[in-house]
Amino acid sequence: MRVAMIGTGYVGLVSGACFADFGHQVTCIDKNEEKIALLRSGGVPIYEPGLDQLVQRNVREGRLDFATDLTEAVRAADVVFIAVGTPSRRGDGHADLSYVHAAAEEIGQVMDGFTVVVNKSTVPVGTGDEVEALIRKVRPDGDFAVVSNPEFLREGAAIDDFKRPDRVVVGTENARARDIMRELYRPLFLNETPIVFTSRRTSELIKYAANAFLAMKITFINEMADLCEAVGANVQEVSKGIGLDGRIGAKFLHAGPGYGGSCFPKDTLALVRTAQEADTPLQLVEATVRVNDARKRAMADKVIAACGGDVSGKTIAVLGLTFKPNTDDMREAPSLDIIPALQAKGARVRAYDPAGIEEAEKLLKDVEYTTGPYLALEDADAVVIITEWNEFRALDLDRVKTALKAPVVVDLRNIYDPAEMKEAGLSYTSVGRP
Repeated sequence: MRVAMIGTGYVGLVSGACFADFGHQVTCIDKNEEKIALLRSGGVPIYEPGLDQLVQRNVREGRLDFATDLTEAVRAADVVFIAVGTPSRRGDGHADLSYVHAAAEEIGQVMDGFTVVVNKSTVPVGTGDEVEALIRKVRPDGDFAVVSNPEFLREGAAIDDFKRPDRVVVGTENARARDIMRELYRPLFLNETPIVFTSRRTSELIKYAANAFLAMKITFINEMADLCEAVGANVQEVSKGIGLDGRIGAKFLHAGPGYGGSCFPKDTLALVRTAQEADTPLQLVEATVRVNDARKRAMADKVIAACGGDVSGKTIAVLGLTFKPNTDDMREAPSLDIIPALQAKGARVRAYDPAGIEEAEKLLKDVEYTTGPYLALEDADAVVIITEWNEFRALDLDRVKTALKAPVVVDLRNIYDPAEMKEAGLSYTSVGRP
């Protein structure tokens, strides 16, 4: 099948490359000429394990190409995906749909023959209706169907998630569009992947509901961690004890500094706004947003307490800046709250991240960056682990103690054993553990 993918951000590029790997003919389109030039030269603009090889292989084998103009690709396409950004709108938290609307109008102007237009971007309920109306206005005689097909990709594991998904959700009541979408995803039938066909509005809500539920689960265990600290319990054992219950499940029960990234913060906020406009407030989701925002700020207080209540004039080493490992994504990362809060109290910050420094430099001021974890630790008064990259999981503790001016370790991801840290002579603070 011929596929046009509008947008070469995280979702668009991963999805386009994976569809090409399935054997489809894919053109990824982006108005950013520098990004398209980079992709044509064999580079990729984002960090995602395995993506560069996937893109290069499918370009080499002639199934994947790139363009700055959508005209040719859309006219030839059986399916056109809209995979542009929907950031939170400043001031009110609603999803900004300006890029989605602009793409819809351009598609309407050039599409030829029956075309399935798919919203892959995360959009509020009813956006499919808006896209359909915009295209119909531009092409009153157009033969097309608008479909919702939300993505459920985890950054750092996106390729595997696309090729081995828990489910594929397709929102359409158009029979021709349903047949085309089934054919598009036919390679997944080998894995017996469930394909859930729903109405368009239901599909749009499934995406927001999924992300809101996971965000609530993270926030729940973070609040349990606070309670564990107050009463002398161990949050990791609590997580295991409840996670073994099949009704609850073990995933997303890891206490930490709060959720971040490109999805949970903006999607929970957009869902709250949608519900308020529908006069059906989602109080659990509203509380989740509020508690998570407060938690990220509170992590700086935890660091300050571990340093004796004062960080003025002290050097704090930070390991991990991105919102999670195996990505360079800094959007809504806890480090963006923690580091400025420490600096506001007079601390100097020296940081290392395996992939996120280039992005961090755009967002954080007056931070010294190093090329390795031990360089960050040199003569620091404390070290804070914010992101659980694998290379931080087995640090040489004797070397850590020798490098630090004071043996203070604050582990916001619980990757070390408190008994082992005590034996190494380190003053160790973690999350929700005695």
